Amino acid sequence: MPRKAKAKGKLKLKTHKATSKRFRLTGSGKLVRTKGGKSHLRRNTSKRSKAQLSEMQDVKGRKIIKRIKRLAPNMK
Repeated sequence: MPRKAKAKGKLKLKTHKATSKRFRLTGSGKLVRTKGGKSHLRRNTSKRSKAQLSEMQDVKGRKIIKRIKRLAPNMK
């Protein structure tokens, strides 16, 4: 039985799922991330500190942004 001919062209880029869940692009094109430390051991933390954990942070660093965009090329 003959083998199928391989498709010629560009390879499909796969998204790194962990990256796409942790980072987001804003409408203006800025890359933002969520803060860590929200899962457990929050009983003794003040309400203000807990509220600040829900804010999104800008990602700083040209190289980090470049790496994230390479890991998640189809990020919206």
